[in-house]
Amino acid sequence: MKEIKNLETGELIRRLQEGDKNAFGELYDVYASSLYGIVCKIIRSEETARDLLQDIFIKIWEHICLYNSDKGSLFTWMLNIARNTSIDKLRKIKKEGKVEILSSDNLVSIEKEQQHSIKTSILGLKELVGRLSPEQRLIIEYIYFNGYTQQEVSDELGIPLGTVKTRTRMAVNELRKVFLNLLTWM
Repeated sequence: MKEIKNLETGELIRRLQEGDKNAFGELYDVYASSLYGIVCKIIRSEETARDLLQDIFIKIWEHICLYNSDKGSLFTWMLNIARNTSIDKLRKIKKEGKVEILSSDNLVSIEKEQQHSIKTSILGLKELVGRLSPEQRLIIEYIYFNGYTQQEVSDELGIPLGTVKTRTRMAVNELRKVFLNLLTWM
Protein backbone atom coordinates (compact mmCIF):
# COMPACT_ATOMS: atom_id res chain seq x y z
CA MET A 1 0.00 0.00 0.00
CA LYS A 2 1.37 3.36 -0.98
CA GLU A 3 1.51 5.64 2.03
CA ILE A 4 0.96 9.38 2.16
CA LYS A 5 3.15 11.47 4.43
CA ASN A 6 1.55 14.02 6.79
CA LEU A 7 2.53 17.01 4.65
CA GLU A 8 1.22 15.32 1.53
CA THR A 9 -2.01 14.39 3.31
CA GLY A 10 -2.73 18.03 4.11
CA GLU A 11 -2.18 18.99 0.50
CA LEU A 12 -4.33 16.10 -0.70
CA ILE A 13 -7.17 17.13 1.61
CA ARG A 14 -6.96 20.72 0.38
CA ARG A 15 -7.12 19.56 -3.24
CA LEU A 16 -10.03 17.23 -2.49
CA GLN A 17 -11.98 19.98 -0.77
CA GLU A 18 -11.41 22.18 -3.83
CA GLY A 19 -12.97 19.45 -6.02
CA ASP A 20 -9.78 18.16 -7.68
CA LYS A 21 -10.73 14.87 -9.37
CA ASN A 22 -7.08 13.85 -9.75
CA ALA A 23 -6.69 14.11 -5.98
CA PHE A 24 -9.69 11.83 -5.61
CA GLY A 25 -7.98 9.27 -7.86
CA GLU A 26 -4.88 9.44 -5.67
CA LEU A 27 -7.01 8.98 -2.56
CA TYR A 28 -8.66 5.94 -4.10
CA ASP A 29 -5.33 4.42 -5.13
CA VAL A 30 -3.89 4.77 -1.64
CA TYR A 31 -6.86 3.75 0.52
CA ALA A 32 -9.16 1.52 -1.56
CA SER A 33 -7.54 -1.79 -0.59
CA SER A 34 -7.60 -1.00 3.14
CA LEU A 35 -11.22 0.11 3.05
CA TYR A 36 -12.15 -2.89 0.91
CA GLY A 37 -10.66 -5.15 3.58
CA ILE A 38 -12.86 -3.53 6.22
CA VAL A 39 -15.96 -3.82 4.04
CA CYS A 40 -15.25 -7.50 3.31
CA LYS A 41 -14.87 -8.31 6.99
CA ILE A 42 -18.30 -6.86 7.68
CA ILE A 43 -20.24 -7.80 4.52
CA ARG A 44 -18.60 -11.17 3.72
CA SER A 45 -19.60 -11.00 0.05
CA GLU A 46 -16.99 -9.90 -2.47
CA GLU A 47 -19.52 -8.76 -5.05
CA THR A 48 -21.52 -6.71 -2.56
CA ALA A 49 -18.30 -5.37 -1.01
CA ARG A 50 -17.01 -4.16 -4.40
CA ASP A 51 -20.28 -2.35 -5.09
CA LEU A 52 -20.38 -0.92 -1.60
CA LEU A 53 -16.80 0.33 -1.86
CA GLN A 54 -17.85 2.48 -4.81
CA ASP A 55 -20.75 3.88 -2.75
CA ILE A 56 -18.35 4.60 0.10
CA PHE A 57 -15.98 6.56 -2.12
CA ILE A 58 -18.90 8.54 -3.52
CA LYS A 59 -19.89 9.42 0.06
CA ILE A 60 -16.30 10.43 0.80
CA TRP A 61 -16.22 12.66 -2.31
CA GLU A 62 -19.58 14.23 -1.49
CA HIS A 63 -18.74 14.86 2.17
CA ILE A 64 -15.01 15.70 2.06
CA CYS A 65 -15.87 19.31 2.86
CA LEU A 66 -17.07 18.07 6.30
CA TYR A 67 -13.72 16.49 7.15
CA ASN A 68 -11.95 18.25 10.03
CA SER A 69 -8.33 17.27 10.75
CA ASP A 70 -8.73 18.49 14.36
CA LYS A 71 -11.12 15.59 14.99
CA GLY A 72 -8.92 12.82 13.59
CA SER A 73 -6.90 11.57 10.67
CA LEU A 74 -8.26 11.34 7.15
CA PHE A 75 -7.97 7.56 7.21
CA THR A 76 -9.92 7.31 10.48
CA TRP A 77 -12.64 9.55 9.03
CA MET A 78 -12.87 7.40 5.89
CA LEU A 79 -12.73 4.22 7.96
CA ASN A 80 -15.76 5.37 9.95
CA ILE A 81 -17.67 6.10 6.74
CA ALA A 82 -16.76 2.65 5.38
CA ARG A 83 -17.61 0.89 8.62
CA ASN A 84 -20.94 2.67 9.14
CA THR A 85 -21.99 2.25 5.50
CA SER A 86 -21.09 -1.45 5.64
CA ILE A 87 -22.99 -2.02 8.86
CA ASP A 88 -26.04 -0.23 7.41
CA LYS A 89 -25.83 -2.42 4.31
CA LEU A 90 -25.43 -5.59 6.39
CA ARG A 91 -28.48 -4.70 8.47
CA LYS A 92 -30.47 -4.07 5.30
CA ILE A 93 -29.37 -7.41 3.85
CA LYS A 94 -30.22 -9.22 7.10
CA LYS A 95 -33.61 -7.50 7.25
CA GLU A 96 -34.34 -8.65 3.71
CA GLY A 97 -33.34 -12.17 4.75
CA LYS A 98 -30.66 -12.50 2.07
CA VAL A 99 -27.86 -13.79 4.31
CA GLU A 100 -27.44 -15.86 7.41
CA ILE A 101 -26.74 -13.81 10.49
CA LEU A 102 -23.22 -14.43 11.73
CA SER A 103 -22.98 -16.42 14.92
CA SER A 104 -20.00 -17.47 16.99
CA ASP A 105 -20.13 -20.83 15.17
CA ASN A 106 -19.43 -19.35 11.73
CA LEU A 107 -17.47 -16.24 12.71
CA VAL A 108 -13.95 -16.43 11.30
CA SER A 109 -11.20 -15.12 13.54
CA ILE A 110 -9.37 -12.01 12.36
CA GLU A 111 -6.00 -13.75 12.69
CA LYS A 112 -7.12 -16.74 10.61
CA GLU A 113 -8.67 -14.79 7.75
CA GLN A 114 -6.03 -14.23 5.09
CA GLN A 115 -7.91 -13.56 1.84
CA HIS A 116 -8.73 -9.87 2.41
CA SER A 117 -6.29 -8.57 4.97
CA ILE A 118 -6.81 -5.00 6.20
CA LYS A 119 -3.07 -4.53 6.18
CA THR A 120 -3.17 -3.88 9.90
CA SER A 121 0.47 -4.92 10.14
CA ILE A 122 1.45 -1.93 7.98
CA LEU A 123 -0.49 0.41 10.20
CA GLY A 124 0.69 -1.37 13.34
CA LEU A 125 -2.87 -1.75 14.54
CA LYS A 126 -2.67 -5.48 15.02
CA GLU A 127 0.23 -5.12 17.44
CA LEU A 128 -1.40 -2.20 19.26
CA VAL A 129 -4.69 -4.03 19.73
CA GLY A 130 -2.68 -7.06 20.81
CA ARG A 131 -1.38 -5.06 23.78
CA LEU A 132 -4.87 -4.74 25.23
CA SER A 133 -6.20 -7.10 27.86
CA PRO A 134 -7.92 -10.17 26.38
CA GLU A 135 -11.37 -8.84 27.37
CA GLN A 136 -10.73 -5.44 25.77
CA ARG A 137 -9.16 -6.99 22.66
CA LEU A 138 -12.21 -9.24 22.15
CA ILE A 139 -14.60 -6.28 22.39
CA ILE A 140 -12.50 -4.19 19.94
CA GLU A 141 -12.36 -7.09 17.47
CA TYR A 142 -16.12 -7.55 17.57
CA ILE A 143 -16.99 -3.85 17.33
CA TYR A 144 -14.32 -2.37 15.06
CA PHE A 145 -13.19 -5.31 12.96
CA ASN A 146 -16.43 -7.31 12.67
CA GLY A 147 -18.92 -4.43 12.70
CA TYR A 148 -21.00 -5.45 15.70
CA THR A 149 -22.88 -2.87 17.76
CA GLN A 150 -22.31 -2.79 21.51
CA GLN A 151 -25.73 -4.36 22.04
CA GLU A 152 -24.92 -7.16 19.58
CA VAL A 153 -21.63 -7.83 21.41
CA SER A 154 -23.53 -7.94 24.70
CA ASP A 155 -26.00 -10.45 23.27
CA GLU A 156 -23.33 -12.53 21.51
CA LEU A 157 -21.02 -12.81 24.51
CA GLY A 158 -23.74 -12.90 27.15
CA ILE A 159 -22.31 -10.01 29.15
CA PRO A 160 -24.10 -6.85 30.34
CA LEU A 161 -24.25 -3.91 27.93
CA GLY A 162 -22.65 -1.67 30.57
CA THR A 163 -19.65 -4.01 30.73
CA VAL A 164 -19.27 -3.87 26.94
CA LYS A 165 -19.41 -0.06 27.03
CA THR A 166 -16.88 0.14 29.86
CA ARG A 167 -14.44 -2.25 28.18
CA THR A 168 -14.80 -0.39 24.89
CA ARG A 169 -14.11 2.97 26.53
CA MET A 170 -11.13 1.56 28.47
CA ALA A 171 -9.69 -0.03 25.31
CA VAL A 172 -10.06 3.16 23.28
CA ASN A 173 -8.40 5.14 26.08
CA GLU A 174 -5.49 2.67 26.16
CA LEU A 175 -5.08 2.86 22.39
CA ARG A 176 -5.23 6.66 22.54
CA LYS A 177 -2.37 6.68 25.08
CA VAL A 178 -0.28 4.42 22.86
CA PHE A 179 -0.91 6.60 19.77
CA LEU A 180 -0.06 9.78 21.69
CA ASN A 181 3.18 8.20 22.89
CA LEU A 182 4.02 7.20 19.32
CA LEU A 183 3.31 10.71 18.06
CA THR A 184 5.53 12.34 20.68
CA TRP A 185 8.26 9.83 19.86
CA MET A 186 8.19 10.72 16.14
